[in-house]
Amino acid sequence: MRFKVILALVNDEYQEKVIESAKKAGATGVTILNARGEGIHNQKSFFGLKMDVQKDMLLFLVEDFICSDIMEAIYQAGHLGKHGNGIAFSWTIDRAIGMESQIPAMEKEAKEHYF
Repeated sequence: MRFKVILALVNDEYQEKVIESAKKAGATGVTILNARGEGIHNQKSFFGLKMDVQKDMLLFLVEDFICSDIMEAIYQAGHLGKHGNGIAFSWTIDRAIGMESQIPAMEKEAKEHYF
């Protein structure tokens, strides 16, 4: 099996919908971390104090062949086409361990997709 990890930083208001949509597209689980981002645009300030925008970072370890479908689901559910709503990207994983509990679901998905 070949894996990719998808990292998605989304606004809190879209988090549940993004997770639900990713699972419908084939993700078998998610790890949620709290994150703070700073982009190209200046941060808003209130009386000289910067206002930090907290986002949740969602990590999905997925099989390579369904990565694009999950990325598209995240894009739509997280409204990532709109300024300030977040970002998602993926990396190829060269090795993953501890996946024994998810392998049967992944094998079933692969059989349904390829055969």
